[in-house]
Amino acid sequence: MTRHLLLIGAQRCGTTWLAGALDAHPQITMARPARPEPKVFCSEELSARGREWYRATWFGHATDEKLLGDKSTSYLEYAEAAERAARVLGDPLVVVQLRDPVERAVSHWAFSTDSGLEQRPLEEVLAANLEGPLPWDRSRTSVSPYAYLERGRYVDHLGPWLDRFGDDLTVVLLEDMLARPGTLGDLYATLGVDPAAGCPTPGTPVNASAAAKPMLDPQLETRLREYFADSDQELSRLLGRPLPWRTETHEGS
Repeated sequence: MTRHLLLIGAQRCGTTWLAGALDAHPQITMARPARPEPKVFCSEELSARGREWYRATWFGHATDEKLLGDKSTSYLEYAEAAERAARVLGDPLVVVQLRDPVERAVSHWAFSTDSGLEQRPLEEVLAANLEGPLPWDRSRTSVSPYAYLERGRYVDHLGPWLDRFGDDLTVVLLEDMLARPGTLGDLYATLGVDPAAGCPTPGTPVNASAAAKPMLDPQLETRLREYFADSDQELSRLLGRPLPWRTETHEGS
C-alpha cells in the first residue's frame, strides 16, 4: 500500500539534501518538480482540490513506490497545514529535519543575501532580530526571508504537528546525519523501507549558499544562545537526549 511522506524540516536545515537522499531510495519517490516546492497545505484553496488532484499534479511519475514524498519546508510554520494534510492524505508519515539554530540563522542570512533579499551585515541584522520580528514584503515571498531567529525556535512550530501525527512524526538532526554513519539508514528503517537499498552515508551538501559566512562576535553568539535556550531545552526533552550543539541554560531553570 502506498503511503504519503511529508518532509517539513525547517529552512536551511539540509532538507534539500535529505529530500535527494530519500528520492534515491527505490521505494520512495519525491514530488516533481522539486522546485518550486508544492506547498499545497499552506493553502486552503489548493488543499480543497483533494488527494486525487494532489497525486496527479505532483506524482504523475510514480510507479510502485511505497512512499510518495513532499518536501515543503514552509509547512512547519503553518499550524493549519497539519490538519489540512491529515484531511487530504489521511495518515502521512512526517519527517522534520533540524539543525543548530544559530548555524541555521547564519545560513539563512547567507541565503537571503544570495537571493538579493538582504543587504544588511550579518551581526547588524541578527542583533536587530533579537529586539523583535523584522518587517517583510508579503507580496514577494510566502514566508518571511528575515525570520532568522524565530524560525530556529523549533518547538514554537512543532506543536500542531506533534498533536496531529504523534508517533508518525520523526525528528532528525542534520548534525547526526553528517557525523554518524548509518543515521540515514536508521531513518529509512523508521519509514518502513529497506535500509540496505538506499544510500545510508551522507553525500555532498546541496543548495549551499555562496555567500561568505562571517564569524560571530562571541558576545553576540552568547545572546543568541540565550535566546534559543528555552526552545532548545524543550526540544532536548522531546527527543529524550542532549542536542549536538552548544546550548545555554537560563539562570534558575
